[in-house]
Amino acid sequence: MSGHSKWENIKRKKGATDAARAKIFTKIGREISVCVKQGGADPAGNAKLRDLIAKAKSNNVPNDNIDRIIKKAAGDGDKNNYESMVYEGYGPCGVAVIVECLTDNKNRTAGDIRHFFDKFGGNMGTSGCVSFMFSDVGTVVIENNGADEDKIMEDCFEAGADDFNVEDDVIGISCDPNKVSAVREALEGMGYKVLSAEAEKVPSSYTTIEDEDAMKKMGLLLEYLEDDDDVQNVYHNWENMPVEEEE
Repeated sequence: MSGHSKWENIKRKKGATDAARAKIFTKIGREISVCVKQGGADPAGNAKLRDLIAKAKSNNVPNDNIDRIIKKAAGDGDKNNYESMVYEGYGPCGVAVIVECLTDNKNRTAGDIRHFFDKFGGNMGTSGCVSFMFSDVGTVVIENNGADEDKIMEDCFEAGADDFNVEDDVIGISCDPNKVSAVREALEGMGYKVLSAEAEKVPSSYTTIEDEDAMKKMGLLLEYLEDDDDVQNVYHNWENMPVEEEE
């Protein structure tokens, strides 16, 4: 649920542990709950909900869990009122970091996020201090079905892609952030398996860390941020971030 359009992030998630998977379920559930309250419980009339249901399924969230979250959010049983908050700051060596949260307690969340920045050699800044370095981009990741690259290119552009990148087992597609739903649905209609489809923040430039201690601290900062229940997405411009191998 983080990164900067590095397709390896998707592959890493596929090998998530049970504990990590449970946390992913919780975060997606919170997103679905907020989406239903804002746009209604009918996926046919709520494109964002359709995207989140697809996201939940791609992360192996059981259908019963998805249905239960939607029904609870649409009824009177869900008393949780989550508010969207965005925090910006710098990690070690000036790495730009944006943290998107859904919280029912702004004071708690702000305190926790600030603590993580301070603990691992960074500092939380003011609103807008790093966001100007990022652009909103729609990102759709599909499984590489082994088709000819010319065919893949034709299908991607027909679906509404602006650009695409073929890896060994996945294809990363960039598009207008407002067209994510349309691109995802078009590709699914062509028979592709969509692994992820959402708007992301992509940096215009990247920062490299050479010092091993700073690299360790930056890795821990991202780990602690992503592990926090209130944090939905973490975006950064760390260029040489180590890529974990699948288990």
